[in-house]
Amino acid sequence: MSTRSRRPIAARVAALLTAVAVLVAPAAPAAAHNALRASEPAAAAHLSAPPTRISLTFLQKLDPAFTTIVLSDAGRRKVPTGAPVVTEATGTVTIDGPLVNGTYTVAYRVVSADGHPVQGSYSFTVDDPAASGAPVVAAPDSAGPTAAASGRSTGPGPWPLAAGALIVIVVAGGAVLLRRRRATA
Repeated sequence: MSTRSRRPIAARVAALLTAVAVLVAPAAPAAAHNALRASEPAAAAHLSAPPTRISLTFLQKLDPAFTTIVLSDAGRRKVPTGAPVVTEATGTVTIDGPLVNGTYTVAYRVVSADGHPVQGSYSFTVDDPAASGAPVVAAPDSAGPTAAASGRSTGPGPWPLAAGALIVIVVAGGAVLLRRRRATA
C-alpha cells in the first residue's frame, strides 16, 4: 500500500478520536459534584462536652436558599437549632439549648452553586462526665435508610465511567487498525 492510502485512514481515525473527545469533554465538569469535606463536630466523634453549634464545610460554594441542616437525638426527635448561616462553602447552625449525654445525628441537604443537591448524615456522641445520667444510645433504623440518612450524594452515576471506557475502546481500536494497515503495506 502506498503512503497516500495510509494518510486518509490516519486522518479518519484522528477525526473520529477528536469527535469522541469533543462529545465527552462537556460531561467532565458534571462529575465534580459537591461533597462534605469537614464537619464540626466530626463524624463518629465522642465529645466530653456538648457542642454549641454544628458546622459543615463542603468542597464548593453553597446556595444559602437551599441549605438545610437538622440535628436529631437518639429518639429521632428534632433538636431546636437556629437557621443555617452560609458563608461560601460552609453552613453553620447554632444549637438552641444544652445537649444531654447521648447520640445525635446531623442530617444535611445542600444545593451547590452548580444546582446539584447533595444530602447525607452522620452521628456523634456526647458523653459529658459532669452531666448526670447515662448516655442515650441511638436505636438502629428499622425502617431502612433514606438517601439523606445514608450519606449518599446524588452524583453523576455511571456515565463518566462509560464515556471513559468508550474513549479507551476507540483509541485502542484506532491503534489496532493503524498497525494492521502498516503491516499489510
